[in-house]
Amino acid sequence: MTAADSEADVIVIGGGPAGSTAAALLAEGGHRVVLLEKAHHPRFHIGESLLPANLPLFRRLGIAEAVRAVGMEKWGVEFYSPGHGRTQSYRFADSWNKEMPHSYEVRRSQLDEILIRRAGALGARIVEGCRAREVAFLGEDGVRVDGQHESGAAESWRGRFLIDASGRDTFLGTRLGTKRRNRRHDSAAVYAHFRGAWRHEDPRRAGDISIFWFEHGWFWYIPLADGITSVGAVAWPYYMKRRAKPVREFFLDTIAQSPALAERLASAELASEVEATGNYSYRCAHPHGERFLLTGDAYSFIDPVFSSGVLFAMQGGAAAAEALDLTLREPARRGAAFRHFARVSRHGPRAFSWYIYRMTRPAMRELFMDPHNPLRMREALLSLLAGDIYGRTPIWNALRAFKMLYYLVSILTPRRSLAALRRHSANMRSSAAAAAG
Repeated sequence: MTAADSEADVIVIGGGPAGSTAAALLAEGGHRVVLLEKAHHPRFHIGESLLPANLPLFRRLGIAEAVRAVGMEKWGVEFYSPGHGRTQSYRFADSWNKEMPHSYEVRRSQLDEILIRRAGALGARIVEGCRAREVAFLGEDGVRVDGQHESGAAESWRGRFLIDASGRDTFLGTRLGTKRRNRRHDSAAVYAHFRGAWRHEDPRRAGDISIFWFEHGWFWYIPLADGITSVGAVAWPYYMKRRAKPVREFFLDTIAQSPALAERLASAELASEVEATGNYSYRCAHPHGERFLLTGDAYSFIDPVFSSGVLFAMQGGAAAAEALDLTLREPARRGAAFRHFARVSRHGPRAFSWYIYRMTRPAMRELFMDPHNPLRMREALLSLLAGDIYGRTPIWNALRAFKMLYYLVSILTPRRSLAALRRHSANMRSSAAAAAG
């Protein structure tokens, strides 16, 4: 390897949606980019449900047709409430902005490979099977990243800037001590793929994601184009700690607690190993430093009930590319560029988190299961569910009205609301005690 090969304008750690999006746009802009990915694509990843707001990003990257070819059309979302004994369906076409009527369900192994190969085609140097091990910040001389290949061979790269898109590995957040557990919301997940699960007969509903509430959290149910269905449970940590049997049996027992979900899986069989993950919600203290940017799950992760992960990752990657493109061309504007990147990075989790924190509360279930549209609140909520939060769609006053309605419903049902608040407080105390222990 020559010295020129080991130098770059930007080093990207991580080849998921955030890192690949950033690398693709920077390379397209004529910058030298090296992307380090610890695995080889295709590789498994959870988080298969996309939002309509992802589609403009796919078009911008020139991969819209490739994604359509591997995806299953997703025209809406449905919620099942055991207290109501029924589902409530929402269509993205009914949102405020009628130009975002659908999205896709995809295998992440396919989507992520499309993204990283696009970055390579646009000129980024892709180094797979190489894990970043150490980082050194060199002041105005930039940054050095030391990596290790699968063979055990070491290699180093020098760059002017670093983008950490390492996902839940949180490469920089862990090393800098800036990663913080979300004290307002904590959860863990267990999940697997099934073959032969029930599908809607209506083709416009066959790809809908379904959310099932149950006593300890919620389930996702995501149909994929190849006949596989992704199913997962997101629950409070206290419930996961009860596990006294193998994770496969524990997961199947958990599914049995939702008869409506169990019915959909009655004729299905497991098509993958059952996996579990904890410490689900966190955020790093700052999305950037003088020579680095954090994006995607490397910066923050929130409960995925609204399928926002890939959108946040790609928007963050695009914002990181925009900030560094401006900085590399006009160094004097670095401060303004990084501040704008920080606003974009915080905006998505901030816009979604209020609803996520309250998603299991009785008042929120009532509003989701009996939707109305005064002051266009329902249209605004659908725009949020579609991920239409980065443009100019004027949804924010209507969403404020929705929040006021939520508080009103909470006040009118004081016993249920107080009981839910006490349960939430107990869950968070349990999580904090476990983290401290």
